[in-house]
Amino acid sequence: MEINSDFSDRVVVHSDQLAWQASPMKGVDRRMLDRIGGEVARATTIVRYAPGSHFSAHTHTGGEEFIVLDGVFQDEHGDYPAGTYVRNPPTTQHTPGSEPGCTIFVKLWQFDMDDRNQFRKSMVDELGAPIDGVATAVLHMDEREVVSYSHLDAGAFLRSDASGGIELLIIDGSITEGGDELVKNDWLRLPDGKSLTAVAGPDGARIWMKTGHLPFARPPAA
Repeated sequence: MEINSDFSDRVVVHSDQLAWQASPMKGVDRRMLDRIGGEVARATTIVRYAPGSHFSAHTHTGGEEFIVLDGVFQDEHGDYPAGTYVRNPPTTQHTPGSEPGCTIFVKLWQFDMDDRNQFRKSMVDELGAPIDGVATAVLHMDEREVVSYSHLDAGAFLRSDASGGIELLIIDGSITEGGDELVKNDWLRLPDGKSLTAVAGPDGARIWMKTGHLPFARPPAA
């Protein structure tokens, strides 16, 4: 399966307009944003857990990172409320689920295979002081990518000239970029060589962003 697999394209997905698709596990549905592969895939997905739903125990051979968008995600390592950013690198294991229900934004098979840096962070707690109406937290940085979270005041600009591609998810509020209005749960991917100039709407915006990573995009290892 291939969805938005040409990484030289600018892609906008208004994810709330997509139908939910059932996963192999009852009570767990998803909206696929990009994907290369079948059930084992390099994938970017919004996943919804119904109350009381669980996945079987599994190992993340290619790594997993996710943001909890609403509700509480749970596994044997603890509870992860909305606003939590988690990195589970290759070889990590867990049994995910949610008794109250939750929605997460998750990326699979997008790690350096030698990465073993596992952590969780409250994104809001990492924010620095605002500059020109933008407060930013660097959540993760390595030789391949930079992951950040930003709060934008109404009318504030978010700009990036980062090489290697730019990807962002609107967690709340709205922005305008390239003539498109993006609102809550919308997803934007800009190819390598394309800069970002976005302006926040009247209610401001909260944005998760990753840069530098697209040259490393490839199907999962066999």
